Amino acid sequence: MTEQSLRKRVQVAVSAIGARLFRNNTGTAWAGDRVLRVGTNVTLYNARPFHGGLVKGGSDLIGWTPVRITAEDVGRDVAVFTAIELKIGRLKTTPDQDRFLQAVAAAGGIAAVARSPEEAVRAVEAGGGGRTSARYPP
Repeated sequence: MTEQSLRKRVQVAVSAIGARLFRNNTGTAWAGDRVLRVGTNVTLYNARPFHGGLVKGGSDLIGWTPVRITAEDVGRDVAVFTAIELKIGRLKTTPDQDRFLQAVAAAGGIAAVARSPEEAVRAVEAGGGGRTSARYPP
């Protein structure tokens, strides 16, 4: 399974339980004022790096999970920030990814590493109680 196919399967699985997760690409590209194209080569003038994505180490999928606050807490739905880092096989998270997931969990969000749609669903369901977040690491 590729990370792309895992991402799509996770998005479908968590959508079925109400969460909405979006792809969060991170990386660097180059932008400039003028472009000269010769075949497949591009020359940029006044080139400057463009950093895209949420933050370095940001999870592959980010979004929200709707949570019903209990009557004693007001009785309304809220969106809980949700971050799922996808990994295939034995690949491990980077230190930047660990810091991001820890920050989300510490702030009350749902944060998890998933190697399958089932793991992602379990993390979202565990963190969707409104009072606790899915803990990272699990």
